[in-house]
Amino acid sequence: MRWQDREQSSNVEDRRRVTPGKAAMGGGVGTLVLLVIMLLMGADPKALLDVAMQGVEQSASGPGAGARPLPPGEQDELARFVSVVLADTEKVWTEQFRKMGETYRVPQLVLFSGRVSSACGLASSATGPFYCPGDLKVYVDLSFFEELKREFDAPGDFAQAYVIAHEVGHHVQKLLGITDQVDAMRGRVSKQQENELSVRLELQADFLAGMWAHHAEKNWKILEAGDVEEALNAATAIGDDRIQQRTQGHVVPDSFTHGSSAQRLRWFRKGLQTGDFKQGDTFSAKEL
Repeated sequence: MRWQDREQSSNVEDRRRVTPGKAAMGGGVGTLVLLVIMLLMGADPKALLDVAMQGVEQSASGPGAGARPLPPGEQDELARFVSVVLADTEKVWTEQFRKMGETYRVPQLVLFSGRVSSACGLASSATGPFYCPGDLKVYVDLSFFEELKREFDAPGDFAQAYVIAHEVGHHVQKLLGITDQVDAMRGRVSKQQENELSVRLELQADFLAGMWAHHAEKNWKILEAGDVEEALNAATAIGDDRIQQRTQGHVVPDSFTHGSSAQRLRWFRKGLQTGDFKQGDTFSAKEL
């Protein structure tokens, strides 16, 4: 991905050397790995943090015990990269909101290391990148990108950009009232219907990530050989079916909350190919 020497965002808050209030994150390695997986896939941060604070232990096989600390030089380069990607999302979504007759409110992106306090609660480094609708901020522990490469077998800078763009996609959904509409339905429908709504929300965020890539490439020619494959590989790696097969040895489609690998791949690709917000209405789609 072409990002070197390009404009960086001014909306990055660096808390990597800030230690939040004392708190214990419960659970074992299985709990932490599960949080990493689910947060990357867009699960409700507050609900997951509640689980972590209660010390619920999960047994999981496959993924390791978390990302290795990155050297300072590598951290700084990744911080610059994240800032460039954020700047690109700001430009793309400001223009897209203008076309819709809306005003885009840019999110803050918080860099943290170890743990961080947000409006969604206290998060450990195991949570990786997540969006908190309570404070309209994206939170990123840069060491997670090593985990993305090593545990999810999804290397590459454009795979990392996809993750950031997906979280910004959740911000877009929040600003447009889509997230609140889905939240209003929780508790009023069956668990299976809640899961389906969650899947549609996540797939739309994947579409929005692809839509960002479409317009970023159109405007600034950011793509290099292999970049699209990197993002498609990342979208495939975090499908519900792939994660369930890996962690529990079998797949339960009715329990999906984020979409299968094929679905995530399809909607990201659709956003990438069309760049048209009207094509991303996953809530009206008969087939996902």
